[in-house]
Amino acid sequence: MKSIFTLIEDIYKLFIDKPPTKKPTKAIEKAAAQFAERVKQHVLGRIYEERSEKDRRKLRLSQIGRPARQVFYDVKGYKETVDPSGPTQIKFLYGNILEELLILLSTIAGHKVQDEQKEVILNGVVGHKDCRIDGVTVDIKSTSSYAFKKFENGSLASDDPFGYIGQLSAYAQAEGDKEAAFFAIDKQRGTLALSFLHDLEMEDASTKIDNLRTYLDDNHLPPRCYADIPEGTSGNRKLAIGCVFCPYKFGCWADANGGRGIRTFDYANGPRFFTQVLREPNVPEL
Repeated sequence: MKSIFTLIEDIYKLFIDKPPTKKPTKAIEKAAAQFAERVKQHVLGRIYEERSEKDRRKLRLSQIGRPARQVFYDVKGYKETVDPSGPTQIKFLYGNILEELLILLSTIAGHKVQDEQKEVILNGVVGHKDCRIDGVTVDIKSTSSYAFKKFENGSLASDDPFGYIGQLSAYAQAEGDKEAAFFAIDKQRGTLALSFLHDLEMEDASTKIDNLRTYLDDNHLPPRCYADIPEGTSGNRKLAIGCVFCPYKFGCWADANGGRGIRTFDYANGPRFFTQVLREPNVPEL
């Protein structure tokens, strides 16, 4: 039986050392057909399906690692102040497709893939984990080259703005696992990485659920997830990275700039969101 520790090497070999058989086995053909069906569902689902308001208001294990205020907005049904753009939706879609691809390649490489999208429950909250590979609970992530480095060098624990560790901790603890792993792909370069999470590194997901319920049951808005940060030495201040990608940022920071709200300036490397402007940036304001 193969070990997850050779997973990446074995997948790379698929494209270098061709499999010894002249054609795929029936099991691999079945896995490829399942992959094609799931890709179809992802495409159609992203375009045509929309979660009901009732579903949106359920606390889910995938949210457990995220900051309390953002989860509060999700569950309480606050209207998002930023609708995901077409390019963003496409980015999410090919992220889903890449995750399905890694499951297929793991199977073709001879590793045991089980429990795909298995429902798990922790402290009364339901979630669906990606899969189990060679006996290890795995959460699959497709990332930019910048974010990929965190999985490659193990620095995610000290820089986790999207709550990935809390999410994987919740899945592992729901299953009673003392070890779990992120399986990441750099969607720009095709590079793969495994980053293991052991029980001593896991967050106490059950306690986090209790804390979230305190805010939700009392209808009490939690404090802001992140403080704003200085923009150079100008005296200007901008959103921290954890707020930049939040769909609720404009409503959450409506009191910024003396009540004017967030001001957005169009820099060459992308927009920056200012909470305080003392010196006007020398770029167009959006």
